[in-house]
Amino acid sequence: MRKHIPNIITCCNLVCGCIAVSNALLASVYLLDNPVSFRMRMTHYALALAFIVLGAVFDFFDGMAARALGVSSPIGKELDSLADVVTFGLAPSMMIFTLFQEVQYPELLQPVRSILPYTAFIMAAFSALRLAKFNLDTRQTTSFIGLPTPANALFWGSLIIGQHAFLVSGRFNALFLLLFLLMFSFLLVAEIPLFSLKFKNLRWEDNKIQYVFLLGCLPCLLLAESSLAAIILWYIFLSVAHNHTQRTDEYQK
Repeated sequence: MRKHIPNIITCCNLVCGCIAVSNALLASVYLLDNPVSFRMRMTHYALALAFIVLGAVFDFFDGMAARALGVSSPIGKELDSLADVVTFGLAPSMMIFTLFQEVQYPELLQPVRSILPYTAFIMAAFSALRLAKFNLDTRQTTSFIGLPTPANALFWGSLIIGQHAFLVSGRFNALFLLLFLLMFSFLLVAEIPLFSLKFKNLRWEDNKIQYVFLLGCLPCLLLAESSLAAIILWYIFLSVAHNHTQRTDEYQK
C-alpha cells in the first residue's frame, strides 16, 4: 500500500483539476447581465481557483511523500505531469475561455468574436510543453527555467477574480487579453531562470533573494483577492532583476 500513497495524492491533484475545469466551464453558463448571474459566475470562478490551489497543495506533497517513503517511480512522474496539465494548464485556460466571452471587443475583433475565446487553450498547450521540458531538463533541479505551471495558473485565477471589474470594463478589451495570454504562454517555455524559493539555511547572505522576495510579498497581501497575481508578478520581476545583476557582476569580473 505504501508505494501507492504518492500516486493517490497525485490523483487527488488530478481530481481537483477536473473540478476546477468544470467550475470554470459552469461560469460561462451564467453570462447574462443580471445580479444573480454575476454572483453565480463569480462563485464558480472562485471555486475554480480554490481547487487549483488545493491541487497545488497535493502537487507539493506527492513528491515529498515519494521521497519520504522512498517509492519514486517512472509511472508516478508521468502521472504527475498529466495531473499538472489538467490542474495548471487546462483549468486556467478554461477560466480565460470564459473571460473572453465577458471582455469588451474592439471593432477590429468583432468578426472573430466567436473564435477568439478558443485561443485560451494555447496556454494549455504551452503548459504541456513546459512540463515536458521540465521532465527532461537537468538544469531545473534547484531552480526553474521558465514560469512554473502552478504559478501561472494561480496568477490567472487570482487576476480574474481580483480584477474582474477592470478586465470586463472599457479600459481593457479582448486584444489586451490575447496579448497577455500570449506573453504568459511564452514565459512558460522561455529560457528565463527563476530563483528557487527553497532556503539553504536561515543566513541572510545565503538567502538574500528569498528574503527580499518574502518582504516584497507583504504589501502584495494588501491587494486581497489579487494578492496571488501580484506576488507572482513580483517573483518574475525579482528573478529578471536578479539575473541581470548576476550577469553584470560576472561581466565586470
